[in-house]
Amino acid sequence: MPDRSFLHWPFFDDRHRDLAQRLEAWCAKNLPADHHDVDAACRELVIMLGRGGWLKPTAIDTDNPAPLDVRTLCLTRETLARHDGLADFAFAMQGLGTGAISLFGSDEHKKWLAKTRRGEAISAFALSEPRSGSDVANMDMTATRDGGDYVLNGEKTWISNGGIADLYVVFARTGEAPGARGISCFLAPADTKELEIAERLEVIAPHPLARLVFNEARLPASAMIGKPGDGFKIAMSVLDVFRSTVGAAALGFARRALDESVARASERKLFGAPLAEMQMVQGHIADMALDVDAAALLVYRAAWTKDMGAVRVTREAAMAKLFATDKAQEVIDKAVQLHGGDGVRRGHIVESLYREIRALRIYEGASDVQKVVIARQVLSEFRQA
Repeated sequence: MPDRSFLHWPFFDDRHRDLAQRLEAWCAKNLPADHHDVDAACRELVIMLGRGGWLKPTAIDTDNPAPLDVRTLCLTRETLARHDGLADFAFAMQGLGTGAISLFGSDEHKKWLAKTRRGEAISAFALSEPRSGSDVANMDMTATRDGGDYVLNGEKTWISNGGIADLYVVFARTGEAPGARGISCFLAPADTKELEIAERLEVIAPHPLARLVFNEARLPASAMIGKPGDGFKIAMSVLDVFRSTVGAAALGFARRALDESVARASERKLFGAPLAEMQMVQGHIADMALDVDAAALLVYRAAWTKDMGAVRVTREAAMAKLFATDKAQEVIDKAVQLHGGDGVRRGHIVESLYREIRALRIYEGASDVQKVVIARQVLSEFRQA
């Protein structure tokens, strides 16, 4: 039985506790999914999550607009990740892919949201490029004004849901100013002419990823989300909401690794006694439990702070993502060690967790970049004091 005592922390309301309980029951009945065909699995998971109503928090309800509830996003990701990493991926990308539309989209753009919230359309966030991953301001892709249109040229890579998405939120350089101030944001339907899925990318934890090529791809000026030159601000605002949810997913992986390790240590015998009676094993379990609780505090502090109306939670979200993902890697590594040979056997839960966790320390800002973000925030606050 996973630890649920954290739900009684003051970060949460009764509606969050109710959601966690209902989602836990749904996950126990429906997950894990069959991952043999990853594209088909992701499509089916989006449909299932949509039918269950679990995708509603990923985007605003245009009939009853309200800010995105980050605690709900985090609780959902943590719970899904504990049961099935691909289910977490399917949920998370619906939110990240439509985040710019929820926060800055026009009424026309927001027509997509009813479909993504119901699981009838799949979204993608196309930010990274071959030369610019965490360094967003270094992007090369261009969008050139041509009459009533913008013409997009360039590549995007490591795009989650690439190849199966129905819409892409794309960032490109429009040149209003140098660096970050000359980037804009666009909504590109998947059937946009001259948008090519150039390459499907294989990774250690199979997810649908692709490299996209835009070769004179033409979008109407109305496809721009926000104003010209607002792209960097839009991207950072979206990440400000969703970065702490990456920490929540890592937390879900870590909780599952801890649960599996406690069960293993209690059931497995070594030299005639349960593993759990060995002081070294107890030390590992203590370290794992400590890291899980500390990560949870940082993740839900960031989510609560945003939900309480903070305009930006750059520092809090960066701390949550950095600590939770790095510590989850350590927790899962200990779980593999405690499971011995089973821990590296393909198909075992801790082996799959070991593959799933690694990417979280890279996407939406690599761990080393998060340290830079945190340091800059701390230094800036000192100078302003």
